[in-house]
Amino acid sequence: MGEIYDITIIGAGPAGLFAGFYAGMRTAKTQIIESLPQVGGQVAALYPEKMVYDVGGYAGVKAATLAKELEKQAQLVNTEIRLNETVIDIQKEQDFYHIKTTVAEYDTKAILLATGNGAFNPRKLAVEGIESLEDTKVFYHVPDFEHFMDQDVLIAGGGDSAIDIALMLEPIAKNVSLVHRRNQFRGMERSVENLKKSSVNVLTPYLIHDIKDDGEGIEVQLREIGTEAAKDMHFDKLIVNYGFTSSNKIIKGWQIDLDQEHRMFSVNNLMQINQKNIYAIGDGVEYPGKLRLIATAFGEGPVAIDQIMSDLYPGKRGPVHSTSMFEK
Repeated sequence: MGEIYDITIIGAGPAGLFAGFYAGMRTAKTQIIESLPQVGGQVAALYPEKMVYDVGGYAGVKAATLAKELEKQAQLVNTEIRLNETVIDIQKEQDFYHIKTTVAEYDTKAILLATGNGAFNPRKLAVEGIESLEDTKVFYHVPDFEHFMDQDVLIAGGGDSAIDIALMLEPIAKNVSLVHRRNQFRGMERSVENLKKSSVNVLTPYLIHDIKDDGEGIEVQLREIGTEAAKDMHFDKLIVNYGFTSSNKIIKGWQIDLDQEHRMFSVNNLMQINQKNIYAIGDGVEYPGKLRLIATAFGEGPVAIDQIMSDLYPGKRGPVHSTSMFEK
């Protein structure tokens, strides 16, 4: 047998990232596997510009900022983070688990599930040939706002996240347009009011009918809802924000029997599931008194990690105080 991890954490949301940091504090060889192309899970994928208030030490922090800070914290202890990988199977071996993803295969002594509401995938734009433009001129998440500096940007969507992106890009991009199939937006009233006061070009009620690469950018054909009248417009980049789909179907296909009820993992007070050395934390677990707060998930991770380490390495001491570990 080759390289084997002590702990594999599935899910790089806030719960998984902090658990990865704590596992590194316990000197466990740890990896985090995430199906999305960025860390932060549901919070960062759906609401990157929203303020989070239930985290100790912050009087308010943007979801995307919190995710990045948690990623940096995990990197302090050399926890490996694997993005754009979906776990498609887990098999129980004699004294370890064999994990197969869409990219590679790994062996691990213990597993910590921090999957939240399941694997997230962006709702794709239903336009033929769109795949050839993805991650170059068409984006389903915003990797970095500076990437769109001085660009003509079209954003597709009508919810809070689409409006947030449009308003955040307004002072950065050359021009920002927002296309939505309805005249009314689904965002919060204050966000919609801010949109109306902004310089964002609002295009309603339109759907994107076709996109062509014109070399310098993209030619987008919009169709007006109700009349089918067509409008061709040029943009440098397109950001599609139709939301994400989540699913636990992949989990049901794993070759291990995990105790679930209503798509939630049933855990005991130590965060353990019905399988040896498999634990679960975060929004995807259920137990008496469960509170679905980020602050709660931050506490669940160390509980699970300590139990794993006690089982794998009986008698091994816990971490010294963090201030002495990271003194410069």
